[in-house]
Amino acid sequence: MADINTVAVDLHVKRYSDFDLLRIAKAVSQDYEGLITAYLVNVHIHACSAVGVVFSHICPGPYQRFADGRLIRTSDIQSVKKEGRFWVITTVNSKYVIATFRRDAGRRSLREFIRIAGDRYFRTPRRFQ
Repeated sequence: MADINTVAVDLHVKRYSDFDLLRIAKAVSQDYEGLITAYLVNVHIHACSAVGVVFSHICPGPYQRFADGRLIRTSDIQSVKKEGRFWVITTVNSKYVIATFRRDAGRRSLREFIRIAGDRYFRTPRRFQ
């Protein structure tokens, strides 16, 4: 009898709620300055980066690392700007639209980041990378 080898993989995938899908639809239909890399839901700011669940990434990668429903941590945030009804985060090479915030601390983390950072750019400390 042949041995069966199996590997368990945790892909960190989240299903979108109805509210997430409604907000994504509204965010996608809005016009923005420049090219949008992806839309994020369930977002909070942590260590100068946005952490959330990705939707419609323009380059999901060879291993589908940024495929819909995957958890993503952006590179360091360089600017945050409100465009229409949505917040847009610009990082070193990308631009993300925040469709929804994490329920418990998402908006608060963005307000705190804006308060601390202002118009300055902060790099993530090495110990948080």
